[in-house]
Amino acid sequence: MKSENRLFFVLALFVFAMAGLYAWWTNIASPEQSGHRGIEWIGVVALILSGLLLTMIGGALWLISRRIEPRPEDRSDAEISDGAGDLGFFSPGSYWPVGLAFSAVIASLGLAFDQWWLVAVGLIAVLFATCGLMFEYYTGSRRGAEH
Repeated sequence: MKSENRLFFVLALFVFAMAGLYAWWTNIASPEQSGHRGIEWIGVVALILSGLLLTMIGGALWLISRRIEPRPEDRSDAEISDGAGDLGFFSPGSYWPVGLAFSAVIASLGLAFDQWWLVAVGLIAVLFATCGLMFEYYTGSRRGAEH
């Protein structure tokens, strides 16, 4: 987790630096109106908020990395074989992601065409498909088949 939090902190520093550069650049490049130049604040605020979001993610990863033991990726003396083993269980064949994608498309089309009834149908289908995906191995013929 240490490498990930460093990555997010470096990206946050870069975005904050770009916010300062963007503010300076828009101030000198804007045409003079009423005798003064101006900063384009929407872009500056968006970059600052993006930097804060990256800092928040990096901070959360840093807190997690303090609580767990170092992974092989975080140790300089680690061997490739240290990372061997099971990474988790992944379903070999599930149709629920297709249903989830289809229901998300329906909800998105409802938003795009301003059809709120279609958004409601799509969101209900998203909830149904999400529950089906989550509980796929707890009910039905695949019950207990994960191990």
